[in-house]
Amino acid sequence: MTRVLVVDDDFMVAKLHGRYVSAVDGFEVAGVAHSGADALRAARELRPDLLLLDVYLPDMDGIEVLRAVRAEEERAGRGTAHADALFITAARDAATVRSALRAGALHYLIKPFSQAALREQLLHAASVRTRLAALDEARQEDVDRIFGTRPRAARELPKGLAAHTADLVERVLRAHPAGLSASECAEAGSLSRVSARRYLEYFAETGRAEVALRYGGTGRPERRYRPVG
Repeated sequence: MTRVLVVDDDFMVAKLHGRYVSAVDGFEVAGVAHSGADALRAARELRPDLLLLDVYLPDMDGIEVLRAVRAEEERAGRGTAHADALFITAARDAATVRSALRAGALHYLIKPFSQAALREQLLHAASVRTRLAALDEARQEDVDRIFGTRPRAARELPKGLAAHTADLVERVLRAHPAGLSASECAEAGSLSRVSARRYLEYFAETGRAEVALRYGGTGRPERRYRPVG
């Protein structure tokens, strides 16, 4: 379970983000803070795995909060657990984005964003933690996979694809972590095989699915899709 500290000065926004987090399997809200001081205190006491940080806070900005959290982690020593950070903010200026990245943020979501966009980034953060935790000594391909799999910010679907169908296909895909074919996806989601394959191929192109070929007897090999993250 990935424990998340939600930090936003707006009580209603923080509550909404908390609902978004709780709706993702494997995530729970460890706490909520509405100021920088409260965020630092909660991070120290709760030891969350992930910080959802707004930039605009009443006493200090979110980047200062992240830098302070990092400084405390350094003082605690290499063996202490480190929290990852994801900014969710209305701040759009490039200087702030650069500062967030250099402070150690995994990603930066600009408000307003969709629930799907946050879900994608949460799953990416959990995937990075899992991969790093499994490593004893990293090979270059391990590092490339970790640093090279930042998901693209959620954007409009290509022409001809519908958001509700994409959500349906993604739910079916994630319900089959061992992988499934387009035909199996179509049956599980009550879709046509052609439609299911279009969405699965889109997920493969955007890094949300991996494709493997399964060879049988005669004919072309079967394409099987497995969720990523």
